[in-house]
Amino acid sequence: MKIEDLSEYDLIKSSMDELVNSMDAGSQMKKMMLHICSSGGKSIRPVMLLLCTEICGGKPEESIDAALAIELIHSASLIHDDVLDGGIMRRGVESAHQKYGIPAAILCGDFLISKAISLISSYGHDAVYEFGRAGMYMAEGETIDIASVSEEFQEKNYFDCIKKKTASLFASSAAIGAFVAGVDMQTAMKFHSFGEYVGTAYQMVDDLLEYLDRLEDKQSTYESTTLPLIYEQTMGRDEVVEKIMAEILLYVNKAKALLDECPQSEAKEKLLLVADLITVDLLPSHIINNNFN
Repeated sequence: MKIEDLSEYDLIKSSMDELVNSMDAGSQMKKMMLHICSSGGKSIRPVMLLLCTEICGGKPEESIDAALAIELIHSASLIHDDVLDGGIMRRGVESAHQKYGIPAAILCGDFLISKAISLISSYGHDAVYEFGRAGMYMAEGETIDIASVSEEFQEKNYFDCIKKKTASLFASSAAIGAFVAGVDMQTAMKFHSFGEYVGTAYQMVDDLLEYLDRLEDKQSTYESTTLPLIYEQTMGRDEVVEKIMAEILLYVNKAKALLDECPQSEAKEKLLLVADLITVDLLPSHIINNNFN
């Protein structure tokens, strides 16, 4: 099964299509939105949000606007990241600033953030706070990433970077999904930790695949200092891969353990499946077999 096979994915896609179609047909912003949507994407974070709502006893329809807000702020971050990194391709299509120019791309990102705020605003203090905190962390993480070319950038800097730049939106997505269902703060923070662990593993997988030269749908002129490159300073290639694989599995297993107390349900099974689909299942089978069988 793929994420695109889930009913939650279909709900998000149809709702996003409805949102874009409702925009002024002649606006430049709508043209850019259509281009961004055409690049695909698995809507991982909003799917997680809906599933967390369901696990906590809510209905996915109740959290669809929150899920769209997450997808929009994520899309905005990608547009801005591509401008900062000199990104040429994103998900196999031309980046927004390459197609429409840097000023228009930045304005599109600003528009998406503003629309996201309007969508999340009706969900109450806790959800809105989580959303705002994720946005601040993502920006802070990007500043750390920009500085990663420094010789002082080491393992602890890397994990601080990806916790903020990548894992924070996963964490807030999971927590917001729980908040929408009406859970208490302690339960919501458990889902927050789940999302943070999965998001951290997700970024490590992405960086490992890039290290193994397996990412072909992304191209940029700026390259961050990633964990494999840090480890490579003192280790051989095989040792680097083995160590990062162990880290990835550690974070995935920590995430799954947080769901042990949740009653068995279809939503729980889907969330565990998503955790695998975006982490260990993306790794080449021979890498897994060579290191962990």
